[in-house]
Amino acid sequence: MLKRFLAYYKPHKLIFTLDMLASFSVAMIAIMYPIITRTMLNDLIPNKNYKMVVIAGLGLLGIYGLRMLLNYFVQYYGHVMGVRMQAQMRSDMFDHLEKLPFSFYDNHETGKIMSRMTNDLMDISELAHHGPENVLISTTSVIVSFIYLATIEWRLTLVIFLCVPILMAIAFVLRKKMRSAFMKSRTSVAQINASLESSISGIRVTKAFNNAPKEKEKFEEGNGAFVSARREAYKAMGQFHSGTSFITDVFNVVVLIAGGLFMYNGDIGFGDYSAFFLAVGMFTGPVMTLINFTEQYQNGVTGFERFLEIMDAEPEKDREDAVDAGVLEGNIEFQGVECAYDDEKHVLKGIDLKIKKGCKYALVGPSGGGKTTICHLIPRFYNIASGKILIDGKDINSFTAHSLRRNIGIVQQDIYLFNASIRDNILYGRLDATEEEVIAAAKSANIHDYIMTLEKGYDTVIGERGVRLSGGQKQRLSIARVFLKNPPILILDEATSALDNTTEILIQEALDELCRGRTTLVVAHRLSTIKNADEIAVVSGGLITEQGTHEELINHEGGVYSELYKLQFRAGQMY
Repeated sequence: MLKRFLAYYKPHKLIFTLDMLASFSVAMIAIMYPIITRTMLNDLIPNKNYKMVVIAGLGLLGIYGLRMLLNYFVQYYGHVMGVRMQAQMRSDMFDHLEKLPFSFYDNHETGKIMSRMTNDLMDISELAHHGPENVLISTTSVIVSFIYLATIEWRLTLVIFLCVPILMAIAFVLRKKMRSAFMKSRTSVAQINASLESSISGIRVTKAFNNAPKEKEKFEEGNGAFVSARREAYKAMGQFHSGTSFITDVFNVVVLIAGGLFMYNGDIGFGDYSAFFLAVGMFTGPVMTLINFTEQYQNGVTGFERFLEIMDAEPEKDREDAVDAGVLEGNIEFQGVECAYDDEKHVLKGIDLKIKKGCKYALVGPSGGGKTTICHLIPRFYNIASGKILIDGKDINSFTAHSLRRNIGIVQQDIYLFNASIRDNILYGRLDATEEEVIAAAKSANIHDYIMTLEKGYDTVIGERGVRLSGGQKQRLSIARVFLKNPPILILDEATSALDNTTEILIQEALDELCRGRTTLVVAHRLSTIKNADEIAVVSGGLITEQGTHEELINHEGGVYSELYKLQFRAGQMY
C-alpha cells in the first residue's frame, strides 16, 4: 500500500523536495530565537554592546522574514501538491469506475461511492501534504531543541524530557476519547442527512397523507441525537485542550522550579535560564503536533485503504484476441446460456433462442423470470456462467465491449436524462452528430414540435433526471437518442410500461418507426404492444417455457401466454 501511495508523489518530485527543504529550514530557524536571546542576556547586554544588540535583533527580524517566505511556500505549494495528488486519485478512481461491471454497482450504493471520492480523498490529500511536513518539522524541532538544551545544562534537560512520556500518555488518552465522540457526532449528522433526504424526496407523499407532524417527529429525533452527540464531542474537546494546556503549564512550572534551583546553585546563568524557557516552548509544541498528527494519519490511511478497495475491484476486460465488431447485421443466438448473479442462485438456466436479422423478438412472463437479464447479457453488462451468445455467428466475447455496445441501442422503462440541455441529451446517442441529425432524430421520435414550443428550444435545460418533462416527453427524448445512434440491434426493456394508455399509443408509433429495419428484442408488460412480433417467448423461472407467434401462443389452451392475454383482455388493457 505504501508503494502505491508514494507513486502519487512521483509527478511532484521537485515541489515535494523544495517543500521538505523549506519545512526543514523553518524548523532550524525556530531555534535561532533562544540562541540569540541567550547571547544577548549572557554577553551583549552585560557588556553593554548595544550596537550588537541592535544588529542581532535586526538579524533575527531578517531571519523571521525569511521564515515568513518559507512558511508561505510550505502552505501554498504544499497544499497545491496535495490537491494535485487528490485530483489525480479522483481522476484515476473515475476512470476505474467507468470500467467496472454492472455487478459492482448492484452491490455498492452511489452515496458511499461519492463519499469515497470526496471525503476520503480529502483526508488522503491532507495526509499527503501535512504528513511529511509535520513529521519533518516536529522531529527536527524536538531533536534540535534537545541538543541545544543539553548544551546548556544536560541534567535540567533530562528532567524536562522525563516528563514527555506523561504528556504523551495523557494526550493520547484524551485524543482517543475526543476522536470517539466526534465519530458519534459524524454518525448523527449522517442520520440527519438521511432523514432530511427521505423527507424531501417524499414530500409529495407526506402532503398527500397529511403526515407532516410524523416527519417532523422523525427529524427532531435525529436532531436531538445530534445535539446530544455534539455536546459530548465538545466536552471531550474541552477536556483535551484544557488537559494538554495544563500539561504544558506543568512543563513551565517544572522549568521554573528546576531551573531556579540550578540557577541558585550557580550551574546556569540568567541568560541560560531564559533560553531554557524559550526552548522548552519550542519543544512542547512539536510534541503536541506529533500527537495530533496520529489522527490525521489514521484518517488518511483509512481513506487510502477505502480508495484502494475501489481501485482493486475487477474491471470489465476484453479477451486478448478481441477485435472491433465493425457494423453488425444483427443475427443473435443464445446457446445453452446460464447466468447467476451469485454462486447460489441461477437466474437463467439453459436459454436457447434465435433472433434473425431485422426480426422483432418479444419476451413476456412474470417479474423476476429472467427477461431483463437476457437483455443485459447481449451488450455484456454481465458475464454468463456457461453457454454462448453469438451475433452474426461470432461469440460476443470475441468483440471488444466498446464496439459491441456501439451496435446496440437500449430504451428502458427507467430513463436517465442528464441535467443538461435537450440537445446535449439527444447528442449522448452520438456525440459527433450534426445539428441537422439531432433535429432529424427528434422528429423521428415525435418530440421536435414540442421542443420548438419551448422558449429556448433545443437549448432548454431539463433539470435533474429530466424533472421538467412529463413521462412521455422523457421517453421520446430517450428514443431520439437511440435514433441518433442508429444501431442495428435494439433492446426495448418495458419501454412504455410506466406510461398511461394514451401516451403509450403515441410513444408506440415512435418505437415502431425506431424498430423498422433493426433486430429488436422487446420486453413487454402489455401484450397488445407485441402482437405483431415475429416471435414471442415466455420466460419464467429462468427458462423459456413457451415460444411462437402471437397466434400460435394464443391458441395454446392452458398456456401461460394464452391465460395472460385473456386476463389482460378482461381487464380492458388490450386496445
